[in-house]
Amino acid sequence: MHPDRPPPTRTCLYDHRQLDDVVADMARRAAGLFPGPAPIAVVGVLRRGAPLAERITERLVAHHALPPPVRLDLKVSRYADDLTLLHPETRLVENPDHAAPLAELAGRRLLVVDDVLYSGHSLLRVVEYLGRYGPAEIRVAVLVDRGVACLPVHADIVGVRLQVAPPDIVECHVPPYEPDFGIDLRRE
Repeated sequence: MHPDRPPPTRTCLYDHRQLDDVVADMARRAAGLFPGPAPIAVVGVLRRGAPLAERITERLVAHHALPPPVRLDLKVSRYADDLTLLHPETRLVENPDHAAPLAELAGRRLLVVDDVLYSGHSLLRVVEYLGRYGPAEIRVAVLVDRGVACLPVHADIVGVRLQVAPPDIVECHVPPYEPDFGIDLRRE
């Protein structure tokens, strides 16, 4: 931090009660995208997309009578919303424990879940990677869409759309990584 600049400000945009309703609505819309008996898989983008994927999966099974889907997570390294963490290239790390579940993706309908859609680099890499396994379709759900993707990607299910200035940072707090479920806006 520069000594002449004021400290960053943080504003809570959504608390856990509001986000529980948002996730319930996301699960309802996901159930509408996947009618019928065809098997699905839910893929979380690590870090925070994984517990979001778990929350959506639990709701799909408990409230929408979907059979338990295949669940797996992918690690992608590119944090465009916080430029101090930005990797020059989007890196996807394969988990050897997921070799068997990845083989099961052929013919399945996939739901990819991430926390924030910003530039679109991570999402494009994940969709390209999963497409190699021959799924019947790939749909995307994000908790937050900043509406400024610079690549031809979009989310089929968006929890909240935020129009914030480019230097501002959207922080999704998702247990177990943070104690409380919420969305904050950090301004430098």
